[in-house]
Amino acid sequence: MVPMAGAHARLVAANGKERRVNLLEAMRIYVRVVERGSMSGAARDLDIGQPAVSERIERLEKYLGCQLLLRNARTFQCTPEGILFLERSKFVLGAVEQVLAEVANDEHIVKGTIRIAAPHCLGETILPEGLKRVRDLYPRLDIELVLNDKIADLVTEGVDISFRVGPLADGAYIAWPLGQIRRLLVASPDYLERHTSIESPAQLAEHNFIRVKGTFDANQLPLALDSDIVDSVPIRTTIKTTHWRPMYEMVLAGAGLCVLEGPAATAAIEAGRLAHVLPAWEVPALALNLLIRPQRPVPARVRKIVDTLKDFMAETFEHREKAEV
Repeated sequence: MVPMAGAHARLVAANGKERRVNLLEAMRIYVRVVERGSMSGAARDLDIGQPAVSERIERLEKYLGCQLLLRNARTFQCTPEGILFLERSKFVLGAVEQVLAEVANDEHIVKGTIRIAAPHCLGETILPEGLKRVRDLYPRLDIELVLNDKIADLVTEGVDISFRVGPLADGAYIAWPLGQIRRLLVASPDYLERHTSIESPAQLAEHNFIRVKGTFDANQLPLALDSDIVDSVPIRTTIKTTHWRPMYEMVLAGAGLCVLEGPAATAAIEAGRLAHVLPAWEVPALALNLLIRPQRPVPARVRKIVDTLKDFMAETFEHREKAEV
């Protein structure tokens, strides 16, 4: 049984010398190591050396008198004691942050590194301004933005906050709905001048369609008239890409049609570089959600960053809706 101790505890080494263990610091390091799945990843997040991370974990295990991690050459897994210590450490760290938030000002609470995941298009168009607002409010905070169109598990990827576009899959998270991401069928004016006019959805199959891999894979495009019944029409894919940006550039160059998310399409349409094709028909919008890990209580700095990003997104969507009216 581990004796009760304060933030620092004493560990007597084999040579009789006393060494102190900062339990809160050790908990933070241990939690980050497990979440990132590697000592090196945790070291980068915490801005300390990898040997220091390994040494703190070993010192913690000696103090606890049990092994937390089963290590091999490349990976590790938690022991039953390690799983229990992980759960309790998250609770303790969350409680500490909550107490600090109640007695200190925001700038001193919101510091360290926060990892935020987002899909490429959102992360390259709207989110940078939101992250600037976060940094302006909390200058002691370091932000690591991870862009990936694949759904990332918050725990295994070591992500604190994640933006998700589309339906939410099963998993352990707390989610806040932020609104809807519009999707627009677009082409360049040059392309439309050089090809037969598009007056009905049935004519789309006669045109070059460019898409991101993983979207409309069945070569069927869902469309709704007056936001009513959604129907699917065939399309002819001529180019596939793994990123939205090359698709965007190729459509600007007149290579074909594509579906773009509103944040990427609006400015080009307003500038006359792209045209909205079949504007009476709508490609169904995608839900946008903000996710965090299921922590109780939610760490104060995560909560404050989430609130800032939620406010920013609400203002952004309101501004865009007014502009579209």
